[in-house]
Amino acid sequence: MEYIWCALIGYSVGTINPSYLLGRIKGMDIREKGSGNAGGSNALIVFGKIAGVLCSLFDIAKAFTAVRLAEFLFPNFSQAFSVTGCAVILGHIFPFYMKFRGGKGLACLGGVVLSYDWLLFLIMLAAAVVLTLVTDYICFVAPTAAVSFVVIYAWQTRNFIGSAILAIAAALICGKHVRNFKRIREGTEARFSYIRHPEKEIARISKKPEESEPAQ
Repeated sequence: MEYIWCALIGYSVGTINPSYLLGRIKGMDIREKGSGNAGGSNALIVFGKIAGVLCSLFDIAKAFTAVRLAEFLFPNFSQAFSVTGCAVILGHIFPFYMKFRGGKGLACLGGVVLSYDWLLFLIMLAAAVVLTLVTDYICFVAPTAAVSFVVIYAWQTRNFIGSAILAIAAALICGKHVRNFKRIREGTEARFSYIRHPEKEIARISKKPEESEPAQ
């Protein structure tokens, strides 16, 4: 029963999607704009920097809260962290009321890492910033962080069942970014420098694939 309750807590909280709800308030579906997903990064593209940051912070907070709540309710359940952490990411990626088309899970992963170890969260955040600045693409961050966290969690806890559960979420996060890598190859993926030069990036990615610049 602990598995079921933790999964329900994680999934239910994970489905609360601020980017999608903000779009509905504005009379549109955010998944039909920008990069086509309901997450903080697309909220930044569609609604601006403040909205993007706030939506990302909300997604981090909801994952953190869900995991901590499950651990509080089931203190003797050794897999409370991994089951709830995996479920909250799944809820964000596959929300039932959005026909299972949600975000890509990066911010939620951040919330899960933060609930595990705040210092590790800061280290991974710093690494993410460096990776983004070096590559000029934010899409490299999520798969790298997801796989790294599973490896670190398994190494530190020796909880291999929990690690296998978290690996499910990591695999889904990686899978959700396959299209980003294809767009990088085609030269149509928005770079992180979009934040500074949106007009230039929009003009670049609006070109036909054969006319686009080579991917970095």
